[in-house]
Amino acid sequence: MRIAYVINSVEGGGAAFPVPAVAQLLQSHGASVEVFALTRRDGRAIPPMEAAGLWVHVRDGGEKDHVQALAWLSRQIAAYRPDLLWTSLTRATLLGQAVGRRYATPVVSWQHAAYLKPANKLLLRATQAASRLWVADSRCVAALTEQRLRVPAERLATWPLFAADPEAPQAKPWRPGETLKVGTLGRLHPVKGHDVLIEALARLQAAGARLPPFEVRIAGDGAERPTLEAAIAAAGLANVTLTGFEGDPRGFLADLHLYVQPSRSEGLCIAAHEAMQAGLPALVSAVGELPYSVRELETGMIVPPGDPQALSRALGWLLSHPDRLAGMGAAARAAVIDAFGPAAFARAGAEVMARLPTGSSRAPAGGRRRSPVHPANGLSA
Repeated sequence: MRIAYVINSVEGGGAAFPVPAVAQLLQSHGASVEVFALTRRDGRAIPPMEAAGLWVHVRDGGEKDHVQALAWLSRQIAAYRPDLLWTSLTRATLLGQAVGRRYATPVVSWQHAAYLKPANKLLLRATQAASRLWVADSRCVAALTEQRLRVPAERLATWPLFAADPEAPQAKPWRPGETLKVGTLGRLHPVKGHDVLIEALARLQAAGARLPPFEVRIAGDGAERPTLEAAIAAAGLANVTLTGFEGDPRGFLADLHLYVQPSRSEGLCIAAHEAMQAGLPALVSAVGELPYSVRELETGMIVPPGDPQALSRALGWLLSHPDRLAGMGAAARAAVIDAFGPAAFARAGAEVMARLPTGSSRAPAGGRRRSPVHPANGLSA
């Protein structure tokens, strides 16, 4: 089976980063996979895809030129002639469904987000029958997909997009006299709630609580950086740093004592699960899969999204009990390995593979399969 994996972009983070793990599982079941991205953005997801042996084709275009993107994708699919289109996120799904109809190629579509823009929700609900199978990246997204897109259960599967690694670097326990290291990891976007974290820290500082010395590292890049820098400066938070894009997320997490995920919306949230994998307690907002994965005061704490007062109280409690962090982190790691370990990831993937539709693609008259781009070259126009 040849699979064309169609994604919105090769931006670092988000839905693009799990592509290598998913593709390798598909390949282990005999599939051949190539990636087709509708736009580049920062391109940071390309190296891990290439390192996994994937051939990546990236369109030289933007995010709003849908007619041109559809024409490009149609040409690529006519040349590649896949047996299956595998789409991820709204734009890739809508265009993939159109191309699938044109060439009589079955479509399977990921759902990653717990939040959909109203227009996207209406569009996907109207076209949901064009995808033969929908795959949710978590239990919460599966329930939302059934509810908001009206996808029947027989055309819905769940495959958590996180394969916990028992060999991942582990955080070192906090020692008395040591500065507590708190961190969060993700693109600088309002949905990630970094502004809520900054306000919570400002409230904590204003309260004058007696806490051990601590520092907060916010890793990631994005358009919100100037706004967040201004908020940090206005609050006088000398112990908060925006560290920029993190090329070694595992190393970043292993150097912390506590992880915070203050998001307003999430699906699975890989970063928080990677933090738990590193042996960190996770202070998270109650969105997406996070309240299913974090157990209150056992593996971390849970607060309402967008509530700086609740986040400040929880953060203050955790910082005032630093001797509890290592034990909570160990429990978090055990829970994540049990629920999302390699065996669980492979088992869920195999169940999805068993449900994949099959069909023959039809190229236009005279259409021939082109030579794909080698990973060392990276891009094709």
